[in-house]
Amino acid sequence: MPRVCQTPLRRELLLALALMSVTAPVSARVFETVEVRGAQFIPAEDIRMTCGAMPNIDYASYELRAIEDCLMLTGVFEAVSLYPEGDALIIDVAEIDDRPGRIEAALSYVSDHGVVGELSFEQYNLFPGTYGALNLSFNSEVKSLEAHLYRADAFNETLDFGVDLFALESDLDDTGYSEQGVRAEPYLAWTPYDHARLEMGIGWRSYRMYDVDASASALLFKEETDEISAPYLRISAVYSGGGEQQDVPDGVESLEYGLRLDQYLWNIGSEDVLSDSRLEANLIQPFGEGYRFLGTLRAGSVTGLSGNDTRAIDRFFPGADTFRGFAPRGIGPRDGGGSLGGNHYLVGSIEVQRDIGHVLSMPMQAGLFVEAGSSWGLDDTLSGRIDDSWHSRVSTGLSLTFEVANTPVSLYVATPLRKFAGDTTQTFGLSFTTRF
Repeated sequence: MPRVCQTPLRRELLLALALMSVTAPVSARVFETVEVRGAQFIPAEDIRMTCGAMPNIDYASYELRAIEDCLMLTGVFEAVSLYPEGDALIIDVAEIDDRPGRIEAALSYVSDHGVVGELSFEQYNLFPGTYGALNLSFNSEVKSLEAHLYRADAFNETLDFGVDLFALESDLDDTGYSEQGVRAEPYLAWTPYDHARLEMGIGWRSYRMYDVDASASALLFKEETDEISAPYLRISAVYSGGGEQQDVPDGVESLEYGLRLDQYLWNIGSEDVLSDSRLEANLIQPFGEGYRFLGTLRAGSVTGLSGNDTRAIDRFFPGADTFRGFAPRGIGPRDGGGSLGGNHYLVGSIEVQRDIGHVLSMPMQAGLFVEAGSSWGLDDTLSGRIDDSWHSRVSTGLSLTFEVANTPVSLYVATPLRKFAGDTTQTFGLSFTTRF
């Protein structure tokens, strides 16, 4: 967010502008509130504070004109007008559009999907007061499309409106099936204060599971399905805190933490109604000189609500970046060597990182981590042939993050301390994104 000014302008500037504007005294007036209108990107509080437009203060007409001049001198407005409306002082502004659109190409490497190409577009004020974005990612196995529209303060200062569109086509070598899906969702986002956010969306999803490999598990053949198309409901709660404590001395970082809860009710009105719950929690606690402690917890659970079984395209597949030391889709119930996913999963991670200074002119952070968890649970075990019980897995390793030519790079080396028969491991992991 751009800021008009970081501190209010000096009283002397306001007085000087006032003297240039006034030729005769005018009676003063007190306003109970000061309301900002027309601002799309600059916070209203910044506009009020920049030139000292405060409630319950006597303002003569020449002082209001001086505040107008003061705001215009910031160089971020095309027009500024101050006028009374009942007991309120209205600051009506038109911002200069200094947020042009951006088109970007990128090449990424992620452990789950390998090398991925990306094309993206974003535009502030794509429509009046509305942010728009489009992202396309693709490789030989996975293709996805995301589109977003978002209007802040759509209904009031705490209630926003957005629309999301997602499309996916996947044919991974190690899953034994292909999947396609499209979903669209309008939603409301309520932000009662800076660190809390509640979203609710009602959307439509259409997806299918097809082309099961001849050598795949019999369970996957039973789960293969034509298109399932039905509405769904999403409720999400997000909370974050720390990082900006006023009583922390300069130069000393403070605790940061976050929590996200997502609840989906999929396929409403069909025979395949699903409850899908997800949780992610994290914290960062700096300590000592250049050290920080990182903790992460991820969990999920999906359940059929109409006596229906889940499918592989509904279940969870932790591994790689979500469980270092194990390959993508490397843990959980398996049959015939193929991963089936689990109805439930839980993975926790703790890590100690340290800034190790510059190596070859690149700032680096090194870390030591331990991760533990599991993926378990199926509705159909083929008469007990598939073991879907909880089996603990634990891994440990070293991480390294740095930048090369402004490109963030993250890599790790990990090894399992505890694994289960059939698990697939992955010793080395790498992720980076370079943009053009």
